[in-house]
Amino acid sequence: MTVSMPAAAVAPAAAPVASSAPAPGSGRLWVKNPLAAFTANELDAAGGLVIENGVITEVLAAGQSPAAPCAEVFDASAHVLLPGLINTHHHFYQTLTRAWAPVVNTPLFPWLKNLYPVWARLTPADLELATTVALSELLLSGCTTAADHHYLFPDGLEDGIDVQVDVVRKLGMRAMLTRGSMTLGEDDGGLPPQHTVQAPDVILEDSRRLIRDYHERGDGAVIQIGLAPCSPFSVTRDIMRDSAALAEEYDVRLHTHLAETMDEEAFCLETFGLRTVDYLESVGWLGNRTWLAHGVHFNDDEIARLGAAGTAVAHCPTSNMRLASGIGRMAELEDAGAPVGLGVDGSASNDASNLILEARQALYLQRLRYGAEAITPERALGWATRGSARALGRKDVGELAPGRQADLAMFRLDDLRFSGSHDPLSALLLCGADRADRVMVGGSWRVVDGALPGVDLPALIARHTAAARRMVAG
Repeated sequence: MTVSMPAAAVAPAAAPVASSAPAPGSGRLWVKNPLAAFTANELDAAGGLVIENGVITEVLAAGQSPAAPCAEVFDASAHVLLPGLINTHHHFYQTLTRAWAPVVNTPLFPWLKNLYPVWARLTPADLELATTVALSELLLSGCTTAADHHYLFPDGLEDGIDVQVDVVRKLGMRAMLTRGSMTLGEDDGGLPPQHTVQAPDVILEDSRRLIRDYHERGDGAVIQIGLAPCSPFSVTRDIMRDSAALAEEYDVRLHTHLAETMDEEAFCLETFGLRTVDYLESVGWLGNRTWLAHGVHFNDDEIARLGAAGTAVAHCPTSNMRLASGIGRMAELEDAGAPVGLGVDGSASNDASNLILEARQALYLQRLRYGAEAITPERALGWATRGSARALGRKDVGELAPGRQADLAMFRLDDLRFSGSHDPLSALLLCGADRADRVMVGGSWRVVDGALPGVDLPALIARHTAAARRMVAG
């Protein structure tokens, strides 16, 4: 992959759904001479990019000019240019339970046991607010594509994914919205309260509906649907197998939590008589259709098997530190052939939705395991872009290259925190960039001068805060 700076600077079973992408601006745009550029490949973009009809048509090296005149020129000389960041694991609804005192100091299982009853109060209006907050925060951090794992469907929230679709389209992002599920309640030895689980036939029929109604295919897709039974301790083997079969039938992706904690490993051994990857294989999930959240506790043999199968892992470093879950072996997974992406995880175990900061956390956490030389800023940014795109099965985003979607994140380095820095790209992570100045999705600007056009943030915060207080109070 290339980091460039100008010389002056240091086949489906259902019919495909048409893309819902907004029409990009007409004409050609030259994003000219960035302060630095990370392409997530070997191309040199020191001269910038040419964008036409929402797609990158030229990547220019230092000193090069577009092949034909451009109607618009954006002077990027004060910006570090990246592919739009891609978030591979989130729970949007959890923005309503950030920093809740009863779970601030608990590990995963008691954390969940305390939160499940609160989350069961979720309403469509709550989910709309929570999703808007999560996606707005992600956009402002340079994220253009986000995957959400939504598995809570209490009475009245049967159309939860539909609510999320509307918010994604309103904000102009791309999303992989996964139809999650829980079927193994406390009465049957699982972790969730019984009133939060659903019947398998309800889950599978709704999954079919969502794929038929919303799943887009091909380059430029805005909304995609995945199938996502929640975790080994909240679903039965049957729903795992049936979800795998349905994903194969409709050619969509599979997602679940796996190997997040030692408690989970003990649960799998006690309940199924299998370690986590053996369990995954036993239900037909060990393949390149699958991406897994966390993947902290894999042994050498399991890493080799995941790599050989092309099963991807969403690394969630902040969540893993917050819940004291452990340090995943991401470099070894990647070297074995498993795509590695980044996820901010739910905003009750992170408690933020900021992907550029997540790349910084990944850099530092993985250095604790592998050392400074093995984990570079470029490698961490590669996980947040190209690696995340591979985890979601996308080839049209995650890199700056001709033919890729014009999804861009641009950061300025004129804040006090960057004063005295010398390498612009390294400064993004080492000095703690936390807000993009410009973000483009499919050729359309979605963040301008560090703000979201058309979004009244103070009003959104007030409504969201009130909903969060009501939800916790019961």
